[in-house]
Amino acid sequence: MKLATTSLKPAKDALAGRVILITGAHGGLGQAVAHAVAGCGGVPILLGRRVPKLKALCEALELAGAEPVIYPMDLSGATPDDYETLRSTIESEVGKLDGVVHCAAEFKGLASVENMATQDWLIGLHVNLTAPLLLTRALLPLLRSREDAAVLFLLDAHERTAKPFWGAYGVAKHGLVGLVELLHAELESSPVRIHGLIPGPMRTQLRGRAWFAEDPGTVPEASAYAGACAYLLGSEGAAQRSQAIIELEAAMPKPFGLAVLAQ
Repeated sequence: MKLATTSLKPAKDALAGRVILITGAHGGLGQAVAHAVAGCGGVPILLGRRVPKLKALCEALELAGAEPVIYPMDLSGATPDDYETLRSTIESEVGKLDGVVHCAAEFKGLASVENMATQDWLIGLHVNLTAPLLLTRALLPLLRSREDAAVLFLLDAHERTAKPFWGAYGVAKHGLVGLVELLHAELESSPVRIHGLIPGPMRTQLRGRAWFAEDPGTVPEASAYAGACAYLLGSEGAAQRSQAIIELEAAMPKPFGLAVLAQ
């Protein structure tokens, strides 16, 4: 069953006092989620590998009255020790962690298994599947110390990726579903909620690499789904705890015109 994005609309102060780590924060969805978190009163920790883009996002959030934190990290090369350093840094410098959103994704384009470069396959599997696992595991002690915490994994619809040429990205997204269900069961009695969210199509660079002939004006912006992410990260999201994976209806796109062309 698919839910409308409006059914997961957060209250204005849904994340007041909450600290939320966002991976892939400088990407299309990551930026939208960062703005949604800040707009609901939360403190976003912006994790990503492109420092100039992180700084630009940080400045935009500060202009809007938020107090974001930047944490540069390249998930493709991060080690278990790097995740432990992340945990200790958050603990010592921020003091707490109430939620994690896994927005980071690696997808260079459609390619057959036979023709995909071995390095692309390994990095794709790692960034899209292994890295979210290692990061979540390292941060669980911080999350467990809160009365209510949430980890949100961004998934992809099976019918979109269970097709030829989706390579490591498709395989990893299928594996991520299993990881969400596993963690959901293991943490059922803990203060940590596990959510898997399948958004509808969105206008991002990642989608453009696969649907390059698509009219971008027919696809919603990533911000159409950011509110649902903020909802699940707040206390309201506890109402969805019994359901490990939620799929959203595609939001209606804005009319295609000069505003879209300018983006």
